[in-house]
Amino acid sequence: LAVRVKLFWQSVIGIVAGVYLAFSVSAPDNTQFIRLLLAWVESGFHVDLSPKADLIVPFFKSVSYPLGVWGFIALTFCVIVGTSNAVNLTDGLDGLAIMPTVMVGGALGIFVYVAGHAVFARYLGFPLIPGASEVAVICGAIAGAGLGFLWFNAYPADVFMGDVGALALGGALGTVAIVARQEIVLFIMGGVFVVETLSVMIQVASFKMRGKRVFRMAPIHHHYELKGWKENQVVVRFWIVTMLLVLVGLSSLKLR
Repeated sequence: LAVRVKLFWQSVIGIVAGVYLAFSVSAPDNTQFIRLLLAWVESGFHVDLSPKADLIVPFFKSVSYPLGVWGFIALTFCVIVGTSNAVNLTDGLDGLAIMPTVMVGGALGIFVYVAGHAVFARYLGFPLIPGASEVAVICGAIAGAGLGFLWFNAYPADVFMGDVGALALGGALGTVAIVARQEIVLFIMGGVFVVETLSVMIQVASFKMRGKRVFRMAPIHHHYELKGWKENQVVVRFWIVTMLLVLVGLSSLKLR
């Protein structure tokens, strides 16, 4: 598909997910969700959301920022579309994208289970999101399927992820983070995805404005290849960085 077509459908999915999740995180069931959605429309789109929909700052027990409906939709759009493209940009070497996806997906499974469990959520100071713990099954499926895929995607790869896999997995990670109300934690744990994306943005902006490149090649994993790192070195070192970042993210469960 053309880039514009992919971006269009990513945007549609991001906006629809944003509208649905904006009210479903505050609603105990679908009936309540429909009531909240209709109330928002009837009020001329001026309804405040529950504190459960606030942007939570990790490592701080009571620091959060109200987003409002439009802010929540905008955040959801950015997280889903951004994560989807970030994983796709990372998928440039054998095994590079899938293992960080497995680690981040597994960690998000813990967060989303806690968010949906009344006892754990209250003990750890998380907002209780009705039904969120069910999403942990999806995280487990992502982690398990990802490890199975890695068996054939490890260097030299026999099977490749492509846009279909990378865009879908990235979108799934972003959606789970929204459900668990852990968008900033996703940003931390998915640091490799973030750096890969920023390297492309910086490279393009620098070349257009100054006519010069910051990196030898973007995304940044190719930069390290051109510096002399072997493909396996780049992949394993990026895995190690992701593992450390995931541990930092998981520490926010208790350190707050």
